[in-house]
Amino acid sequence: NPAVTFGLFLARKLSLTRALFYIVMQCLGAICGAGVVKGYMEGPYQALNGGANFVNHGYTKGSALGAEIIGTFVLVYTVFSATDAKRSARDSHVPILAPLPIGFAVFLVHLATIPITGTGINPARSLGAAIIYNRDHAWDDHWIFWVGPFIGAALAAV
Repeated sequence: NPAVTFGLFLARKLSLTRALFYIVMQCLGAICGAGVVKGYMEGPYQALNGGANFVNHGYTKGSALGAEIIGTFVLVYTVFSATDAKRSARDSHVPILAPLPIGFAVFLVHLATIPITGTGINPARSLGAAIIYNRDHAWDDHWIFWVGPFIGAALAAV
C-alpha cells in the first residue's frame, strides 16, 4: 500500500529510495492483479465497474476525500501501533499478532467507507482498477484516492 509506505517513509522507517521502489512495485502489482481479475471474472468485473473507486451518488468530493483521509489515518496509525518495537517485550509474541489489529482496522474502515467511495485507502489498488477498467468515470475523481490516503498517512506519521 503506497499510503502505508509513505507513512513509514515520513516516520523515517524507510529510505526514500526504498519507499519509491516499493510504491512503483505496489502499483505494478495492482495493475497485474486487476488484469488477472478481469481475465477470470469478465461478467462480474463489468457489472462492478472493474472495482474502480468513485464517489457514490449522494456524497460530495469533500466527504469522499474526508473518508479517505480518516480511513487511511486509521489504517496507518494501527500499523504503527501494532508494529512498534517499543510496545512489545523482547520475548513477546506481539509481532506475530500484529496482522490481527491491522486486519480489524481495515475491516472497520471498509464498513464505514464502502458506501461513500467503495473504500480506497490503497492508492495502488485504486490505480490498478482504474487503468484496467479504463472508463471515464473511473478517472473522474481518481485524485481523491491518492491525495486522501497520502494526507491520512502523513497525519498518522506525525
